Amino acid sequence: MSQMRVDQSQCILCGQCVEACPFAGVVLGEESIEFTDSCRLCSICVKACPTGAIWLEKTALEPSLDLQEYQGVLVFAEQRQGEIAPVTYELIGKGLEMAKQLGHEVAVCLAGLDVQSLGEKLLTYGVDKVYLYDYPELEYFRIEPYTAIIVDLVSRIKPNIILMGATPLGRSLAPRVAARLRTGLTADCTTLAVKDNGDLVQTRPAFGGDVMAQIVTPRHRPQMATVRYKVMPPAEVTQPHGKIVHCQAEPSQLQSKITIHGFRPHQVASSITDAEIIVAAGRGIGKPEGLELLENFASLIGGVVGTTRPLVEQGWASYNQQIGMSGRTVRPRLFIACGISGAVQLVAGMRGADTIFAINTDPDAPIFDVAHYGIVGDVYEIIPRLIQIIKEGGSLDEISQVG
Repeated sequence: MSQMRVDQSQCILCGQCVEACPFAGVVLGEESIEFTDSCRLCSICVKACPTGAIWLEKTALEPSLDLQEYQGVLVFAEQRQGEIAPVTYELIGKGLEMAKQLGHEVAVCLAGLDVQSLGEKLLTYGVDKVYLYDYPELEYFRIEPYTAIIVDLVSRIKPNIILMGATPLGRSLAPRVAARLRTGLTADCTTLAVKDNGDLVQTRPAFGGDVMAQIVTPRHRPQMATVRYKVMPPAEVTQPHGKIVHCQAEPSQLQSKITIHGFRPHQVASSITDAEIIVAAGRGIGKPEGLELLENFASLIGGVVGTTRPLVEQGWASYNQQIGMSGRTVRPRLFIACGISGAVQLVAGMRGADTIFAINTDPDAPIFDVAHYGIVGDVYEIIPRLIQIIKEGGSLDEISQVG
């Protein structure tokens, strides 16, 4: 690992390096300068030193990998209580797309107890292999054994790309696997693409969603990414052609310091991410009573209410209702934006909707740039009119006249 060095015989303790460091990474000691954990190895202090007493010592690079040894895409299939997490099917869909471009295979890692039927179900989504770890110790997720079996599998099959869901489980598991494999990890990706040479282009929001960063790790394998739910289309069911590979785990790999006493399975509540119709409220509704109006409207059309971040911060709605890069990513059939300006953070979390309908008093609001249909008007005039028409059994022609 590279580090800063000081020749104490030449250091005159002038303090110029301390003043020059923008990260407060250099301090004056009793006999020489010292570098703190804040040092970023930027070498600004090297240029500032009048006596040339400071230098950056670079360690030799590790031997380069044979990138051709790493082939294919490996998807971790998250399952709970005998149900595959929906994000798994989206990862398989993207994995199949990238593998086809490279001429590689797609494999799935599935762990649990009595999960043979789940493995057979995964084969119907077009994957080539399902690596199955079926042990009582894997019935419930525990970080140590799950990490151990994935690392063991990766060391044997050497995949080029590993995909996991950006779920609470995936966000816990992925960094541990990456650390064991000494490779990089890009979290919460919203877009993935692959170059013809096998490099994975991982796109994720940065700086609060104001920037979409593209990350490539050309000198490390495997390449790892976690992907948000509802940002990619799921794989389609097809005629299975792959096979299940039953994997053996060493007893030491299944050990865990976490013991389970009186375990009760977590009851998963319905989530806004699963909704087919979402009526979303933005700052433009102006008052918390507006959410009641939208709740009534949503119940009439079989939808749920979502909100933007400002409404959650004001205490008008819960975090579970928040849509956007700092909340939930959604992909409904219909998204109705009420009083939403269309900030990039919000749009990134809902632009996958099949149909976007926007209502806003500002004709220049950015939400109209992504909406398929829009009305320039007041939510408190338009929504009550729509509720009235629906209750009276009005026609589509009447609804289209609103606004």
